[in-house]
Parts: sequence; structure tokens; C-alpha cells
Amino acid sequence: QVQLMESGGGLVQPGGSLRLSCAASGSIFSINAMGWYRQAPGKERELVAGITREGYTNYQDSVKGRFTISRDNAKNTVYLQMNSLKPEDTAVYYCNADLIPLATMAAYDYWGQGTQVTVSS
Repeated sequence: QVQLMESGGGLVQPGGSLRLSCAASGSIFSINAMGWYRQAPGKERELVAGITREGYTNYQDSVKGRFTISRDNAKNTVYLQMNSLKPEDTAVYYCNADLIPLATMAAYDYWGQGTQVTVSS
């Protein structure tokens, strides 16, 4: 069974940094795009950053220059380095992967369980 497991969330002061990690496990044929989404209370889930298997990236305008997404294909892991954090970055952050499991050989969107990021003094 394929799973995405996030780690690295927590409480940080404004201006601080956090690094999120998300590892995909199970019987995986390949992983295409990976990304990070977030959902704040009372708001819809939104894309924060995405990265293709080849390393091409895209970011939400509000995090450009502060957040960096990267991945290690050998470890089936995606990272999100978050610097200069602001209170408005507070949300549950979800990992997403467009992944092909060996069992089906068909691409499907997988989600992690979410990790809380709180930016507050």
C-alpha cells in the first residue's frame, strides 16, 4: 500500500524557518509531479509549490523568494524549505504526489495526512 508521510511541522516565530519532508513508501513504479498544498482555517486548500520529476518548479506568488521546494528521486521524498515565515503562512500543509503504484500501473493523486505549521510570537 502506498503512503505519503509528512514531517517537520511545528510552531515557529515570525521570521523563522521550518523544513517539511514527505516520503512516499510502498510498491511504487514511479512518481511524476510532487507538491505541497496548505489549508488555513475557513479557507480552501491551495497549491504552495510544485516540482516535476525533472526538477522544474512553480510557486504560489505569496511564497516566492521565501520557500524552496526540492526532491530526492532516489528516496521518493519531497522537501519544502520555508524561510522568513509569516503569520499568514499558518496552515495545515499537505504533501501531494502524482504516483504510479506497481499494483495498478496507473497514475493517481496521493495525499499525506497533513502537518500543522503555526507562525506566531
